[in-house]
Amino acid sequence: MIPLALLGGGRMGEALLAGLLDAGWEPEGMSVAEVDPDRRRVLEERFPQVRVVPSPAWAVADAALVVVAVKAGDVVAALEQCATTLPEQALVLSIAAGVTLDTLETAAPDRPVVRAMPNTAALVRKGAAAIAPGKHATEADLDMAERVLGAVGVVVRVPEPLLDAVTGLSGSGPAYVFLVAEAMVEAGVLVGLPRDTAATLVHQTLVGAAALLDDGTEGPEALRAAVTSPGGTTAAGLQRLEAHGVRAAFLEAVEAATERSRELGRANP
Repeated sequence: MIPLALLGGGRMGEALLAGLLDAGWEPEGMSVAEVDPDRRRVLEERFPQVRVVPSPAWAVADAALVVVAVKAGDVVAALEQCATTLPEQALVLSIAAGVTLDTLETAAPDRPVVRAMPNTAALVRKGAAAIAPGKHATEADLDMAERVLGAVGVVVRVPEPLLDAVTGLSGSGPAYVFLVAEAMVEAGVLVGLPRDTAATLVHQTLVGAAALLDDGTEGPEALRAAVTSPGGTTAAGLQRLEAHGVRAAFLEAVEAATERSRELGRANP
């Protein structure tokens, strides 16, 4: 059993805790620090065997692994509260967006640190996360970080400078898909479908398309080609999307989100 402390019991923290318990982690070895009393009550009711406390310092005393899931602006304060109780060899895994390894290592000196960029799909255990190691992190530390985040999705390893690109692609990516879903529902209404019917068809279309991609036997280009008959309805629709620069718009969206992530990192090192 690996003693684990979770700093922050918000939606992402709660999702991660649930995923870890379902993956077989022992609740008796877990502690959650949550300052909000209403959230503490929610966590205590949902996870009665997990220790829920109001202070980060109380949660980390015996931890071998500390997951930082508080808001970005609260990360340094939370880790500083743990200064006298955080074990020397404890791995610090941060899922706080935009908080750099330098900042984390300054707040938790001489500890192994791994920075992660997950996305909101972790809430339904379909997340996409990237991790980057700090200067004291070992291969074993990265394996542990993968094991933790793997409980709620897939994990890839990148150097820290590429985490901005991860943010622009998969971190912001769910919003791009939600926008596509909105637009497709509106299009269904435009061509005469009742809104609820259009919504049902669009949602299942996206779920089915994602399942085909997840099957892994063919890439997106081959899957698109397979449903695009020469001169057919799909070809007509795709031609109009290309004419309106949809592909270029996605490229520019990811570039813009990546650059914004860099700007935020420079403003809040």
